[in-house]
Amino acid sequence: MSATPERVAITGGGAVCGAGLTVDEIWNAVVTGRTAVKPIQHWDGARWPTRVAAEVVGVDNRTLVEDRKLHKTISRTDLFGLYAARRAIDDSGVAAVRAALGESAAAQFSDRCGVFAGSGGGTYGSNYDFFPLLTTAQGDLRVFGRELAATVNPMWLLKNLPNNVLCHVGIRHGFKGTNACITNHCVSGSMAVAEAAAAIRHGEADRAVAVGHDAPIEPETVFHYASAGLLAREELRPFSAERDGTVLGEGAAAVMLETLVEAKQRGAALHGEHLGSGCCNEAMGVIELRPDGDGMARAIQLALADANVSPRAVGMIVAHGNGTLVSDASEALAIREVFGASPPPVTGFKWAFGHLIAASGTLDLVLALKALRERRVPGIHSLTALDPAFALLPVSAKSQSPRSDIALVLCRGFGSLNVATLVRAIRPSPPV
Repeated sequence: MSATPERVAITGGGAVCGAGLTVDEIWNAVVTGRTAVKPIQHWDGARWPTRVAAEVVGVDNRTLVEDRKLHKTISRTDLFGLYAARRAIDDSGVAAVRAALGESAAAQFSDRCGVFAGSGGGTYGSNYDFFPLLTTAQGDLRVFGRELAATVNPMWLLKNLPNNVLCHVGIRHGFKGTNACITNHCVSGSMAVAEAAAAIRHGEADRAVAVGHDAPIEPETVFHYASAGLLAREELRPFSAERDGTVLGEGAAAVMLETLVEAKQRGAALHGEHLGSGCCNEAMGVIELRPDGDGMARAIQLALADANVSPRAVGMIVAHGNGTLVSDASEALAIREVFGASPPPVTGFKWAFGHLIAASGTLDLVLALKALRERRVPGIHSLTALDPAFALLPVSAKSQSPRSDIALVLCRGFGSLNVATLVRAIRPSPPV
């Protein structure tokens, strides 16, 4: 373990969602006010209580993962995760660095490369393969058991492993070091980034890719989320007076992390620096949240302490902003609790590509760095009338300017979980 914690650079990023196949495409959708929320196309949703989602459409599986054989043993969410991780690794240039090394040094390099994946942990769709046989068996378990092997794909188990992305990123890119698969609902991706940064900071790895991925748009998931009162009927409107819930999206996002020393030594293009993170549980229930925002406020304070950053040094906040009544309200209270009467500009991105569940925090982080580098805090395009309760919250439908090069990214999940992440942008030096 390193005696002095290493500083952690972010040298690569990748993403895919309904708004695009690259970080730039997604960013362009956000700043131009284009939303990927549309009527569901994966199935006929005419009788569903919610008929909209932000799907990834018109994209062939081979665009995401070229190996057609692999498609048989992984799921849709895995395709997204592998794609985003590859984009982040390629963006960082670490593969070229290893390729230039001798055999022994390259082997050591691979041993010091970690993989951290945040997964949704599976969906109802993993059981759909059994439905035809359940219908045929008509409740007779002897018939079900006798016909199971001949009816259900023998690759069913492999296809639904929650750590498929972790495994195949390591295999495909030769990353053989420390690793972890985190299945903790919406905060999975944010926690994957935090764990990867901690591994580098304390000497367990010299570099690591962290990815969050999910594909929750399926009939049962949409039905149950809607039944729980969590989904909007038409549009995701965070912090709006007329907000009525969230909208599901799908996709993945990833970042490549390295020691800042090594990244500078090899002349890597630096996207930013991971400064710190905080995580806490409100101990309320599966979908309950404290209305006073205590959990999120504590997560923010933990992140600030971890990063040794004061509230006034934060230049912008990317809110979880999922559009549900209680979450938005308690999140606003948490921001006011920590930042007082003058918080930095606040925005949210889910209105443009939906709530990616396990990938949501990772994609928000990637876009936060983009916002800082562009010196632009995008407005929330779907915000028409701000809830009067948030009158003192600096959130707007129009773009704002960040107060500094530091962003706070907030993420929440079922089980009353809260994660806060602080990153600093590193803008390219002007040409001499």
